[in-house]
Amino acid sequence: MQKAIHGITVAHFFETYRAKLMMELVTGEAGLHRLIREGTINRPALALTGFFKYFANKRIQVLGAAEMTYLKTLSQKSQIKIFEQMVKKGIPCLILTRNFNATHPMLAVAQEMNLPVFRTPMITMNFVNLATLCIDNEFAPRSTEHATTLDIKGVGVLLRGDSGVGKSECALALIERGHSLVADDLTLVKLIDERELMASSRPLNRGYMECRGIGIINIAEMFGIKSIRLEKRIDMVVSLREWTPEAVEERTGLEENFYEILGMKVPHIELYVRPGRDIARLVEVAALTQALKKMGHDPARDFNERLISFMHQQSEERPAAIKPVEREERAPGS
Repeated sequence: MQKAIHGITVAHFFETYRAKLMMELVTGEAGLHRLIREGTINRPALALTGFFKYFANKRIQVLGAAEMTYLKTLSQKSQIKIFEQMVKKGIPCLILTRNFNATHPMLAVAQEMNLPVFRTPMITMNFVNLATLCIDNEFAPRSTEHATTLDIKGVGVLLRGDSGVGKSECALALIERGHSLVADDLTLVKLIDERELMASSRPLNRGYMECRGIGIINIAEMFGIKSIRLEKRIDMVVSLREWTPEAVEERTGLEENFYEILGMKVPHIELYVRPGRDIARLVEVAALTQALKKMGHDPARDFNERLISFMHQQSEERPAAIKPVEREERAPGS
C-alpha cells in the first residue's frame, strides 16, 4: 500500500538533518511547525526583486552569496516589504549559507511572523545538493511489503510467501551462512529518485526476528553486528510457495518474470517448498545468478545460445543424402 506524503514539518527536517547539513537555528522557533510541502530546494532570486508570479513558495528557501549581496543594495524598507510578501506566500523557512548573518529587516520580519531562519557554514552549491538528497528521501513514495529482506552477497532479496511457509527459517539459514538481515516479516520500501527501491525495517524491531517454535531472537547478539543492514536496494523478489502436484516449476530460467512495487518492476522467481529441498541454498544461488545477470552474464541464455550453435553446427556436418545413380541410356542394338 502506497502512502502519500503531503509534507513534513520544519522541525522534523531540522532535527533529522541538522548535523548532516550543519544547520543552526537563528530565530523563529515558534514557527517550526510550518510545513515543507515540496521535496526540493528553491533560491528565491526573482522573488527578492518583487517578481512572485512563479514563486515556489512551498519549498525551503536558500539564500547564498548572490542573494545576500543583492539584499545589501536594497533599503531596509524594501527588504521588509519583500520578506513580508514571501512569508505571506507561506514559505516554510529561510536558510542562509556560508554562515551569513541575517539582515536586521529579515530578523525583524522573521520574529514578528514566526518564520524559522537557519544558517550553515556550507557553500551554497554543496548545501543545495546535499539538502536536495535529504528532502527527496523524506518525500520518496513509500509502501510496506509482508516480506523478509536480506542482503545476499550484495544482492538485495525480498523474500515473500504466505504466513508459515518458512520465510524466517530460510532467512535464519542464510544469516548463518554469513548474509545480512535488513527486515523480518514487514519491510518498509521507498522509491528513491524514481529509479531504485530501498528496503528498511521499522526501528522498533530492527535486528530482531520471530522464529516459529522458538520465539523472538536477537540476530545481532547471536551472529554479530555484521549480520544486520539498516537498508538495502531491492534487486530481486523471491516468492516461496507450498508445493502441490499441480505446481509448474521453471526448468530453464529463460522466461523472465517481474514483481511490481511502487510502479517499479523487479525480477521475480518462485520457489516451491517441499521436504528435501534446501530452500536457503536455492535462494542464495538465485541471488548470485541475479548478480551475474546484472554483470551481463545470463547462464540460461548463454547455454541456450551454445545449444543453438551446437545444433546448427551438427546440421552442417551431417553428410548430404546420396542421390540415386541415373542409368545410362543406350541405343538399341549397341
